[in-house]
Amino acid sequence: MYAIVNIAGQQTKVEANKFVYAHKLAGNVGDTVTLGNALLTDDNGTITVGAPELSVAVTGTILAHVKGDKVLVFKKKRRKGYQKMNGHRQSFTKVMINSIG
Repeated sequence: MYAIVNIAGQQTKVEANKFVYAHKLAGNVGDTVTLGNALLTDDNGTITVGAPELSVAVTGTILAHVKGDKVLVFKKKRRKGYQKMNGHRQSFTKVMINSIG
């Protein structure tokens, strides 16, 4: 069984007993979070689509707060001597999905 859930503005496919990386969520390591209502569920080939949401709650446990890979942003204007280098690392939360429904 899997579900499509809206987590922090992004639609993510989640399955029970697997983990997912979501944009940073409020809470400490070990806390239980409810990821909201599901948009779509699939139970052994039976697909249920919400209009716009289903009343199926997805719960999970926060495993860790981590950072993603570094993204480098390089700006340059030719023949002007202007160069600028910026880096960014997005914060993510690793969530273990406990149950769907």
